[in-house]
Amino acid sequence: QVQLVESGGGLVQAGGSLRLSCTASVSISSIDVMGWYRQAPGKQRDLVAHIINSGSPKYADSVKGRFTISRDNAKNTVYLQMNSLKSEDTAVYYCAAAELMTVGVWRIVKWGQGTQVTVSS
Repeated sequence: QVQLVESGGGLVQAGGSLRLSCTASVSISSIDVMGWYRQAPGKQRDLVAHIINSGSPKYADSVKGRFTISRDNAKNTVYLQMNSLKSEDTAVYYCAAAELMTVGVWRIVKWGQGTQVTVSS
């Protein structure tokens, strides 16, 4: 079973940048969908960005133009580069590996442990 280990969270001032990493215990080439979700206190967990194996990255409207998801297959690692951070980006960020069921529909098979991102205004 795949294991995911996240790193890179922390405290940053508004307008700053952070890069999150998610390293898998298996080749990420074998994983259909890799994604980043986030959950703020008292809110549901929302999809931030995802990348399907052979496709283009997709982003939530709230982070378009500021966040970039990328994958390094040689390192079995997916990254989330976060620029121009805002206070509303404060949340626990989770990496996820998913199995693609049909177009646009996937089933999460593993969550990372989560990493806290706090943006101070």
